[in-house]
Amino acid sequence: MSLLSKLRLVTVDVTGTLIAYKGRLGDYYCMAAKSAGKPCPDYNRMHEGFKLAYTEMARKYPCFGFAAKMPTIEWWRICVKDSFVKAGYDYDDETFEKVFKRIYSAFGSSAPYSVFPDAQPFMRGLREKGITVGIVSNAEYRYKEVILPALGLNQGSEWDFGVFSGIVGVEKPDPTIYKIALEMAGNIAPEEALHIGDSMRKDYVPARSIGMHALLLDRFKTADAESWKQSGAPVLPDLEAAETWLTKNPKEEPEEEPLAAALLRRMSEKL
Repeated sequence: MSLLSKLRLVTVDVTGTLIAYKGRLGDYYCMAAKSAGKPCPDYNRMHEGFKLAYTEMARKYPCFGFAAKMPTIEWWRICVKDSFVKAGYDYDDETFEKVFKRIYSAFGSSAPYSVFPDAQPFMRGLREKGITVGIVSNAEYRYKEVILPALGLNQGSEWDFGVFSGIVGVEKPDPTIYKIALEMAGNIAPEEALHIGDSMRKDYVPARSIGMHALLLDRFKTADAESWKQSGAPVLPDLEAAETWLTKNPKEEPEEEPLAAALLRRMSEKL
């Protein structure tokens, strides 16, 4: 019996699984700066500045400010401002507001993203077989309401429900976000559910820790993929391969090797 025949729910990550970023972060920050009459910021400094600012904001105000009741636009305004400052660019308030509006608008549209060609057929195929499809993502509300629909990934045709960290106030790798997905799907048992993502820490380990099936995609040939395989995780190149894997008559999922087993144990201790 194939794994697919046992499933009632498949949840999927978004970035790196269904969609990818187009271009570089600096492209969009450069266009925004030029639109306000400023020179293009250095790409490398801007990238590093953003990483630092985003990490700091995510630590202070997780889930895009959910617990603090911070509006999403304000969360991003602070993050973008700090990104420029850390990169060495401190604009006056009027200039920054022009730059910020351009950046916020761009990343709230389909412009910076592309959909992997196998995403839509994979999701539709599952739903045609009567399997519920859910999104589980560390993302804010615009992914649900604007970005995914603009990319042709619509609730009702490609997916049934979404669990977005900025909306529910819980983020990966907290296993609670996967429990919420099971509940939203109709209290489906974890052994009847599969999660697909591209992160061992955020996708595979927490999903497996509550008893879900899980697999990882390695679309970009990451250096970590070999260690994922050695730990016992199924690792596939894309969703076409995932579809084939699901319809095979595989042996029971391999028992996790020490690395994954240790990660699962630590995660379980936090439940």
